[in-house]
Amino acid sequence: MRDPDAPRLPSSPGFWRSPLRGPWFTSVLGLVLLVGITVLFVTGLLSYAAYNPGLSPVNDKTPDKGILGFYLFPWPTNPHWLYRLDQGVHVTLGITLIPVLLAKLWSVVPRLFALPPARSLTHALERISLLLLVGGALFEFVTGVLNVQLDYVFPGSFYRLHFYGAWVFFAAFVAHALLKTPTALRNLRHLREESNDLVSPRPAEPTVSRRGALWFVGGGSALLFATTVGRSFDGPLRRTALLAPHGGGDPGTGPNGFQINKTAAYAGIDAAETAEDAWRLVVTGRTGTVRLRREELLRLPLHSAALPIACVEGWSTSDQWWRGVRLRDLAALVGYDDPPDLFVESLQRSGAFRKAALRADQVADPRSLLALYVNGEELSPDHGHPARIIVPAAPGVLNTKWVARMTFGDL
Repeated sequence: MRDPDAPRLPSSPGFWRSPLRGPWFTSVLGLVLLVGITVLFVTGLLSYAAYNPGLSPVNDKTPDKGILGFYLFPWPTNPHWLYRLDQGVHVTLGITLIPVLLAKLWSVVPRLFALPPARSLTHALERISLLLLVGGALFEFVTGVLNVQLDYVFPGSFYRLHFYGAWVFFAAFVAHALLKTPTALRNLRHLREESNDLVSPRPAEPTVSRRGALWFVGGGSALLFATTVGRSFDGPLRRTALLAPHGGGDPGTGPNGFQINKTAAYAGIDAAETAEDAWRLVVTGRTGTVRLRREELLRLPLHSAALPIACVEGWSTSDQWWRGVRLRDLAALVGYDDPPDLFVESLQRSGAFRKAALRADQVADPRSLLALYVNGEELSPDHGHPARIIVPAAPGVLNTKWVARMTFGDL
């Protein structure tokens, strides 16, 4: 039966009775998040830079970012697996940290209801940072997980929401870290538990030790890691990625049997448009416009490159063997000895990234191709037949499929 003397309001110190709560337990979780969230923030910013948003409005999903774009730089093409590594770490680490985040929020929940709201200026700043931190963390992790699961139930663009949410969240995170990290380190150095507002004045009987609880949280994170990390690999390991949309077996077999996001049917690609007698590649540049049939492209010098496809959702393929015409050779056809920027348009008529812009250094890279073959076979319709872009270290959405038009020149 309920104790008649037990406090009934969550603002009462004795309302929260778990004996696990305390500065040591909270400090351990906080220091793990201090490192993990910093890595998440940095890899997230790098992921956004990889879209080269300063190059063209086509690539810029946050055109009103203003000073928040101070760090943007031309995304390199070396090493060719750079985006695969960055986004794989970002998504896998984010999912792995979910149990730690939930445990941390649980450990400090009494402070969300503490009265009075502010006892001093420092305490007021701490409470404000805590509210922004909790709200920002839930927003960023929830929208991130929904994006990974291809479930866009939130209004507006994921890129814009996640970008601005990250800045609000990280600002609160930095403020909170500056206020609390010295205390957290002091708590970890003390063998005896200090008494503070997280320690219940009337704790219930313990059912697990604090170290046991940390092992439980760590086990949850390890399980999420094991069921997510396989999305960045091909072969049997991918089948362990049970929580990932691309975590099952490869779509089909053979040379074209590797992951995709967008099928030809989903993109509305009509087979009649890609037929040999109908499809033409329109290339425009300094000296005018040329229209090339597929057979004419095949008569140009063909080159090969081993490159992966890596997606913002965190999945990637191993290196696939692509063969086609170098982008810089197509630039030369329309009057450019030094390759300029490139604007690419797809046969896809609607949807995000049916158009994309590439920097001059991406165009000039000898591994950047208008691919016609993959792994020794013609591209399948789902992989972009009759031709697609493949560029080292670029996000998958910039590797435009079903290419219809290429315009070279300053963007």
